[in-house]
Amino acid sequence: MTLIKSISGIRGTIGAGVREGLNPISTAQFTAAYAQFIRKYSGKDRPRIVVGRDARMSGPMVKQIVIGTLMGMGCDVVDIDLATTPTTEMAVVGKQADGGIILTASHNPKQWNALKLLNDRGEFISDSEGKEILRLAESDELTFAEVDELGSVEQSSYLKEHIDAVLKATGVDVEAIRRARFTVTFDSVNSVGGIALPALLEALGVAKIYPLYDDPTGDFAHNPEPLPEHLTAISVATREQGAHVGFVVDPDVDRLAIIDERGECFGEEYTLVAIADYLLGLSGGGNTVSNLSSTRALRDVTQKRGGQYTAAAVGEVNVVTKMKETKALIGGEGNGGVIYPELHYGRDALVGIALFLSLLAKSGKTVSELRKSYPAYFMSKQRVDLPAHIDSAALLERLAREQATSGEMNLIDGVKIDFETMWVHVRRSNTEPIIRIYTEAPTQTEATELADRFKQILTSYI
Repeated sequence: MTLIKSISGIRGTIGAGVREGLNPISTAQFTAAYAQFIRKYSGKDRPRIVVGRDARMSGPMVKQIVIGTLMGMGCDVVDIDLATTPTTEMAVVGKQADGGIILTASHNPKQWNALKLLNDRGEFISDSEGKEILRLAESDELTFAEVDELGSVEQSSYLKEHIDAVLKATGVDVEAIRRARFTVTFDSVNSVGGIALPALLEALGVAKIYPLYDDPTGDFAHNPEPLPEHLTAISVATREQGAHVGFVVDPDVDRLAIIDERGECFGEEYTLVAIADYLLGLSGGGNTVSNLSSTRALRDVTQKRGGQYTAAAVGEVNVVTKMKETKALIGGEGNGGVIYPELHYGRDALVGIALFLSLLAKSGKTVSELRKSYPAYFMSKQRVDLPAHIDSAALLERLAREQATSGEMNLIDGVKIDFETMWVHVRRSNTEPIIRIYTEAPTQTEATELADRFKQILTSYI
């Protein structure tokens, strides 16, 4: 069983022995360390912490441990229970809390769960803060509350407030969406999207809604990562229902994939490209940010609109930091993660859906026609699973050393090599014992061949 401790939280599989996986002991230990950090950071003896979760089957168990531990540390808890990650992020600010914990393993399979940690701005904690929490978790410095100082629990929700904020966001045109009389399908992989997406789509005035896998049981109907090979059912449903568009979200609803009217994938990379191009057009330009593994198309549309594009290291906290530095209008990640600072600094599929429907309604085009209007690049995303004894850092160092003269190299996050018409990015995953390989090229064949070549190189090292 696996347990991964990182600066952004703790993630693991459920079950096994006392020193394995995400079990009640490791969950309580890490939660207590976070609570003690928040006490110091906020300067309050009784901090207020928001707790939300996706619909994973282990969620109720993990939530009870987290809330009980927070109470034991003297924290007051706002329990919003089943909630999307962006909803939880916004609730931290809306509820005037000092921090938040999101119980979700994002796109990982159902046996995984995780604690994702937020600061008082509803943003993921920084590298230095994460390291301090990890240190506290392994120390003897944790101090629990006396019986008269135990924390309390408030049951609440924040979905309505989140949707209301989305409807008021610049670029969201509810009247245009209503007039378009859209038919929309969606796949929420039996998680919290089954609660959030119908509420959003109804508020936007979508005429017909056809849900798929919308029962929030946590028993995922397919691999929850929204990649084309996992989206065959929604592709068929979109085509058969004659829908204008289909939307797919991951279990915690911070990633958005789009299906066109023919049942074909729009491309996760182009979720951010389309929305950014739309907002840049409305505002007359602006800056954008995405991570090193994202498509060049965002750079192209940004420069075409007179703005500046900047690349950040992979990881939402890195993208957000760069967005603040460059005062970016819009940013995110090529995995379908849209970050719209006007709303909040977090990936948010709900605002992504609202902005894309506004674009679709006002463009007069079909989704497939919109896709053809953007620069054409093709990506391949592969992985190399690592045996337990392998030093992944040493693998990447060897790769950088042996490929030093093959192209323009960037080492701020793994190894990225830019060639004249294509690029490859090889990096360690922050959440799994794997190395990820991303490539992009003018054709799918070239992208796949480039990824295959670097996968073969890494495999030979192992």
